[in-house]
Parts: sequence; structure tokens; C-alpha cells
Amino acid sequence: MCLIQTAPMASTSVKHREFIAEPMGDKDVTMVAGIGPTYGQKLKDNGFDKAYVLFGQYLLLKKDQEMFIEWLKEIAGVTANHAKSAFNCLNEWAEQYI
Repeated sequence: MCLIQTAPMASTSVKHREFIAEPMGDKDVTMVAGIGPTYGQKLKDNGFDKAYVLFGQYLLLKKDQEMFIEWLKEIAGVTANHAKSAFNCLNEWAEQYI
């Protein structure tokens, strides 16, 4: 019997891969990996309705992972894990497009 070894799963979500696959444009904030409807609404309530507005905050915080994660936790109650997913998504997008 021959066993076929498959490639390991990518460590990023489908949502992450879809987000970084194209320019940001006018995407809703919930298109960012780690930001679902609940966190998205909390961010929208605080003026962060679009992915590019959230990206602006990421830039204002000088692309600093710890500061961005803490900010997301404070402003929208985002868990550390989801905040890290959002950071990684925006960070990879930045590396690819700017």
C-alpha cells in the first residue's frame, strides 16, 4: 500500500488569502481576516467601517503588532487571536502592495 503525503495546510485562512489577493479598494472592514460581523459592527460604531480605514490605523500605529492588537482589543473587544489574524492580514497586504 502506497501512502501519498499531502502538503501541509496553509496557516492562513481563506478569508486572509482572498483579502491579500487583490487591491483593498472599498472593501468592508469585515473582509479583513479576524474581523467578523460582531467585531465589524463594533469597529463601525467607532468609525472604522472600511478595510482602508482600519489599515490607516495600522499605519498610524507604525505597523507595530503589539500596539495594533492592543488597540483592537480596547476599541472593539477583539480577542488576541482574532486581532493577530487581522494584523497578519493587513501586514501581508502591506508587504505585497506598498
